[in-house]
Amino acid sequence: GMLCAAENTSEMQALEEQIMPRMAAHADKIRLNGKLFERIKAVYDRRAALGLDAEQSRLLEKTYRSFVRAGALLDAERKARLKAINEELSLTAVKFGQNLLAENNNYALELASSDLDGIPATARDLAREKAEAMGRKGKYVFTLHKPSLIPFLTYSSKRELREQIYKAYLNRCNNGDEYDNKQLINDFIRLRTEKAHLLGYPSYAAYVVDDEMAGTTDAVYGLLEEIWTPALESAKGELAEMDTLLQKDIPGATFESWDWWYYAEKLRKQNYALDEEMLRPYFSLENVQGGIFYLANRLYGITFQPIVVPLYHPDAVAYEVLDADGSHLGVLYFDYFPRDGKSQGAWCGNYVEQTYKDGKRVAPVVSVVCNFTRPVRNTPALLTLDETETLFHEFGHALHFLFHDVKYRGLAEVEGDFVELPSQLMENWATEKEFLDLWAVHYETGEPMPAEIVDRIVAAQNYLAAYSNVRQLSFGLTDMAWHTITEPFEGDVEQFEVASMAPTQVLPVVPGTAMAPAFGHIFSGGYAAGYYGYKWAEVLEADAFSLFKEKGIFNREVSGSFRENILSKGGTEHPMELYVRFRGHKPETRALIEKMGLGK
Repeated sequence: GMLCAAENTSEMQALEEQIMPRMAAHADKIRLNGKLFERIKAVYDRRAALGLDAEQSRLLEKTYRSFVRAGALLDAERKARLKAINEELSLTAVKFGQNLLAENNNYALELASSDLDGIPATARDLAREKAEAMGRKGKYVFTLHKPSLIPFLTYSSKRELREQIYKAYLNRCNNGDEYDNKQLINDFIRLRTEKAHLLGYPSYAAYVVDDEMAGTTDAVYGLLEEIWTPALESAKGELAEMDTLLQKDIPGATFESWDWWYYAEKLRKQNYALDEEMLRPYFSLENVQGGIFYLANRLYGITFQPIVVPLYHPDAVAYEVLDADGSHLGVLYFDYFPRDGKSQGAWCGNYVEQTYKDGKRVAPVVSVVCNFTRPVRNTPALLTLDETETLFHEFGHALHFLFHDVKYRGLAEVEGDFVELPSQLMENWATEKEFLDLWAVHYETGEPMPAEIVDRIVAAQNYLAAYSNVRQLSFGLTDMAWHTITEPFEGDVEQFEVASMAPTQVLPVVPGTAMAPAFGHIFSGGYAAGYYGYKWAEVLEADAFSLFKEKGIFNREVSGSFRENILSKGGTEHPMELYVRFRGHKPETRALIEKMGLGK
């Protein structure tokens, strides 16, 4: 799965279609093995008399529940149906992801130099290189990959071209052709709903959330509403500010989705005298990577050494990670740049999971995969602030994997709505003045980022935070809407999406488009009924980082406690118990609301 997401080929795609259903069947042969479950149940029924310690009790509880949730209590007929559903779901996910990869790669907006008004030099150079690679010398090609798409939407003064490329992005896998995913969505919902009913749940969301920190769909909706209520009005106010700028340019025009990046950047320049292009020289990829290594050393004492190991692609690099005492902690791959065989977005996973074998720790092999702005000719990769924060985010996941010290492999995984805590916590340092002053230097001159620019970054931390928050909430709400369905769905995907996102709709709906056919997170990426987890974890991280702010952002006592009580524990205890042990109290939404500047 990790390799197919990072370096896919037609050969790998063919293998994926064969192997993933077989993997699903293999898992079912274990989880639905009656004799094996009898032995597990026999231990579980006698658990009170076995003298188990807390970790052993947790392992037994999670193992028993995992078998039950996989269908171990079903009769033979229902087990057979569940096996068929799981195999079909695995193949549906493969097809969905492959269609999305094709759509991301197939689109090209070919332009002449006269069409590039407003586009900065970095984006122009990338577009020229892409055109040359496609045999279109003298032209400029923009694609749906984020390092190409976002600068175009942010800087192009050609509104009609922004509309064209944004609609293409919004309508991926929704064009009625061989890559259309709408029927696959119906298949997902039909199969997932039937699976939930077989296992005794009213909906797939109820099935998923029952095993998460939230526990119930009511708790999920309660959290989402608690945050979106104060954010919605502020988001409308932010939109009104941008609309004022639009009216100056085009009196009487309606503010549309493809206007957001363009006027958001104009407003940031107006309010903070800050723009992405002035920051890029201080965020060279080498510099940012050095910054996160420095931070990890300050917080945890760990170090990183380049090593020669097998690479699945020449873009990838690898490091050995050494603990504070010099012992081997793990191996960390980085794979930074877009290519045709790579999925969109950024993620972190492992090829080898930390465990113990014969009493010795088996170290993890972890990989961080991104889609950042490539180097252009003699200029190194210069990241945007958003890309910089993304690297901090994924590095937080990597630390979670690397610091795992779990005796039983069955306790390695944490609840899905807890897993984003370490990653989202790490993002905070990317905009901390005390930290930026230590590493953000100009890639050509070596001069530190001027104090006034650092101050502007800090001042702009909450810039458009309300709208960004509402947008993220809208994704969580539409995910929950799809997965709280209690009957098979054969309706109109576009209409369903409009209705599900209406409560958080700030920008006008774009008729004839739908994001669901390209919503890989929830349909092929393992976040079904779990996208709310980003916001759930954001509450945790805001509350957790407030302790660093109180004690010092490099405080070794606080970071040591975070490693000991959160990062090293995996799923050995309930996440709320782990969090309270670190923080001293249960998380409060107040910290997040104040962090976003919505406290008033």
